[in-house]
Amino acid sequence: MSCRRQCVLLSMLLAGVLSGCSSSLGKPGPNSVTLAPAQILDFGQLYSANCAGCHGVSGRGGAAIAVANPVYLAIADDAVIRKVVSNGVPGTAMPAFAQSAGGMLTDQQIEIIAKGVRSRWGSPVPGRGLPSYAPQSASNAARGQIAYATFCEPCHGPGGRGGAKGSSIVDPSFLALVSDQGLRTIVLAGRSELGAPDFRADVPGRAMTEQEVTDVVAWVASHRVGDLGKPPADGAKSKQ
Repeated sequence: MSCRRQCVLLSMLLAGVLSGCSSSLGKPGPNSVTLAPAQILDFGQLYSANCAGCHGVSGRGGAAIAVANPVYLAIADDAVIRKVVSNGVPGTAMPAFAQSAGGMLTDQQIEIIAKGVRSRWGSPVPGRGLPSYAPQSASNAARGQIAYATFCEPCHGPGGRGGAKGSSIVDPSFLALVSDQGLRTIVLAGRSELGAPDFRADVPGRAMTEQEVTDVVAWVASHRVGDLGKPPADGAKSKQ
């Protein structure tokens, strides 16, 4: 090896050593620090880690309803979304995420999720007099059966037992996993990812009224079977 080549190699080696000495041994680089869970304030990260598994990667629905749904977001305000995320829905698959309720998210993180869902996926819904998120009057299951026949039976079949376009909505296992409010939300917002229309499109040109929505939910909920799906009380033995 020529003397000149040896000098070049020696210079490169020395430069590498000196550059390594310019940073502290063991000190992480500026992009290698991992944030603690409570420090994550990016909507995308929070939604992906806590919501996408059920509500879909882009909020388009999955095991649970779509939240990227303008009708849903027009009916459910920020306080409603914040409450659901914080406290969950007892008796259903929706868990509580707030630290105060046993979850992992701070109040700030929940606020970011609530506002981020609306800012990304909310848009004005045509028409006036949207039904309320929660019922505003007493329900009547008998009237609900009549409303069901008008608006729901073409898809879900006679008695709600399923039809060519929709599954059974009186199945005991289904009803054990959904709250009355969950039923109302589905009737109002639909499930577009499953082909289920919202309250305005069940019958062309004839939207459901506030009272009809309330009554249909009461009729569907009347098919629940006792405490199906609930564990036995402490000390009680399950029947074989």
